[in-house]
Amino acid sequence: MPSNVGAQSSEPTEDFKIKGFHLDLRIQVMTPQALKELADELSGFGINTLIMEWEGTYPYKKHAVISNEYSYTREEITDFIAYCDDLGIKVIPLQQSLGHVEYILRNPRYSHLKEDRKDISQLCPMEAVESKSLFKDLFSDLVETHNSDYIHIGGDETYLLGHCEKCQLKVKEEGKSKLFVDYMKMITELVIELGKKPVMWADIILKHPEAASELPKETIFVDWNYGWKINHFGDIPKLQEMGFTFWGAPAIRCHPDNWYVTDWTTHFKNQKDFIPYAREAGYEGMVITSWSTTGVYGFTWDVGYDVIDMVQIRNTYPLSAFRILIASYAKALDMNTAINPQDFVVAYASDRFGFNKAEALKLWDFLSAEPELISNGHPTKSESIAKMKETYNSVRKELLKLKTKQNEAELSQFKLMADLRMHYLDFKEVEFKYNAPNFLSSQAPVLLKELDVILLDAKRLNKRFLKLNKGFLYDSELKEQNELRVQAVHVLYDRLSKLK
Repeated sequence: MPSNVGAQSSEPTEDFKIKGFHLDLRIQVMTPQALKELADELSGFGINTLIMEWEGTYPYKKHAVISNEYSYTREEITDFIAYCDDLGIKVIPLQQSLGHVEYILRNPRYSHLKEDRKDISQLCPMEAVESKSLFKDLFSDLVETHNSDYIHIGGDETYLLGHCEKCQLKVKEEGKSKLFVDYMKMITELVIELGKKPVMWADIILKHPEAASELPKETIFVDWNYGWKINHFGDIPKLQEMGFTFWGAPAIRCHPDNWYVTDWTTHFKNQKDFIPYAREAGYEGMVITSWSTTGVYGFTWDVGYDVIDMVQIRNTYPLSAFRILIASYAKALDMNTAINPQDFVVAYASDRFGFNKAEALKLWDFLSAEPELISNGHPTKSESIAKMKETYNSVRKELLKLKTKQNEAELSQFKLMADLRMHYLDFKEVEFKYNAPNFLSSQAPVLLKELDVILLDAKRLNKRFLKLNKGFLYDSELKEQNELRVQAVHVLYDRLSKLK
């Protein structure tokens, strides 16, 4: 049983009915054993609900073309759900049904359902007849393997709403809310007919609430808030007054997190601020999200915009390194008052790694380091990349000095994250020199020598990444993650080589 640092409060609290965790398997597909180990961890933290965004990893029967190379077998799915049942965790399937459906629309079988021929993120809501047949099959399939009372139907970030000519006409005559609601009402009714309750991300209905009352009252909306102001998307109390139930959703990985930077302080603060608010606002559940990618893709096209291949735009560091944020989430769920992030980290470091307070504060310094990005070759805040390196390296060096005899792998993940960030900054500094107005082809040999050092460092980092995450992700995916992470270095190296 995993240790729950301070998770039990001294006073009883008004509990959330749903204490959930959302797992994104769009990329970084966990092995069946890793899924079970995560379920064990979540159970120890008091989590009773797991929302699985299977996407292409689900083994569809009638629509097998949707399943990808990392799809589980049906036996693996049912075995995992039974395993979760034994732990007291109910597994809710998440089946996107309007937006974020590139994994469906990339296949010629469904291409006629696209809202746009090139941006294949969204189905056309005016093609409801054929979509109804598709999602009736998909939902029925999920019901065969899942025994939860709910099906999550997605519905978020439908940026193309009202885009095609048919949709434009509908919006002109009845409004964007009506376009969205008519389609999602059809989807929710499919779920209800199967004896389940529909769960939907709340952003679009909050932005376009005019027709919200036409949705079934069984619909549960999930207010995802990743650190912004309350009612960020729209007037939540107004929908609550209509009789709709709300769950909340903070995040432990989201934009702009990537391989090289995680905004730890925002994620801690998100839990500190949002969970107490949601409790006071009468939300019946809380589901923390953990996004492996933004869900935005780049494509290799054939004639007529047939998809040859697609690749994610952004990756985050794997979930294997984020136990500390899951632990703080569990504590925040159990407290009458908001968590204090620094106090939590100090207690966690003592419990997990045996650190004294001075050592624990070094871990806090790493987690609270400025999550600064480089945009268009320039730092967003610092005066230079060199200054960013100097500032971050002082924190990194103190982290690398920390030693532990317990849970060493977890501490090693933090150290690898710190080294990957320095590796990234080293490369960005070379890239900056290459893009400088005064760069001359005669300077290429000097930059190539710097890249030789960076590529040698990449090999060492890749080996550490493989060792730390072996068995968590599939071997082929670990290899792919390593290749993607070093791709930009190789591209620049090849370009410079031609200038020698």
